[in-house]
Amino acid sequence: MPFVAPPALRSGDPVAIVAPSGPFDREAFEAGLALVQRRYTARFTDGLFTRHRYLAGDDARRAAELNQAFADPELKAVFTARGGYGSMRLLAGLKLGAPRLFVGFSDVTAVHGALQAHGVRSLHGPVLTQLGRQPPGAVDRLFGLLESTAPAAPLLNARTVVPGVAEGPLLGGNLSVLTRLLGTRFMPPTRGAVLLLEDVGERPYRLDRMWTHLALAGVFEGLAGIVLGDFTGCEEREADYGSAEVLRSLAQQTGLPCAAGFAIGHGTVNLPVPLGARVRLDATAGRLEFLEALVG
Repeated sequence: MPFVAPPALRSGDPVAIVAPSGPFDREAFEAGLALVQRRYTARFTDGLFTRHRYLAGDDARRAAELNQAFADPELKAVFTARGGYGSMRLLAGLKLGAPRLFVGFSDVTAVHGALQAHGVRSLHGPVLTQLGRQPPGAVDRLFGLLESTAPAAPLLNARTVVPGVAEGPLLGGNLSVLTRLLGTRFMPPTRGAVLLLEDVGERPYRLDRMWTHLALAGVFEGLAGIVLGDFTGCEEREADYGSAEVLRSLAQQTGLPCAAGFAIGHGTVNLPVPLGARVRLDATAGRLEFLEALVG
């Protein structure tokens, strides 16, 4: 299916900052916010800093904030403050409105899934609490993707897991969250797609279990290829095997072109990539090329 490209951002455009998931560190948030405010006019309310258990406020607060951000015709993009957990709780009442840019990763894979199921591209990239720690190249890449109608520069030097070449729209994100979308209307169609997967804090057997869930649900049937990002803190203490070994064997069982080690996810560097845009994965060369821009 074709995916709509949201309108490109311009310097000074008003953008929303939302917290649909967990509460966050104020200092890390301010560092990321400063980078966004240098380029755009950021809008948010003090409700953003609310805490309710493991959430950034109750569902009603977070849902109203997210839906308002998508509904306000003046706002040109929606940036997320942090991942954690909670965005899935908002999907049933999500009102997307006209296509606009949405930026984040990790837990907000749930919102990305809803957008792609709705046929809209979005940006898998740093949340604000991570953005302030990113190197200049990653920050520049993020703003370039949001503003330029030219495809992004390719990502290089990944490890070949299964050789081959695949083309299709890039979908996915956090493995744990993506598996929770299976069987819901918020899981985008993956046939013909290149699937991006990353995660944090999941031991190898849990990665195996979630991957097997995808396999049993038929996700790998008709898939074009697999892109593996960072799997941070996913090791079993004192084990004689690692997460990379487990993921390699699982990917090899699919027979699909696959490359691993792209700097996407919870690692030190989180390079933004456009979800819903067509890509070309040359797993043999460890190269991910972007054939379409995020924006139009």
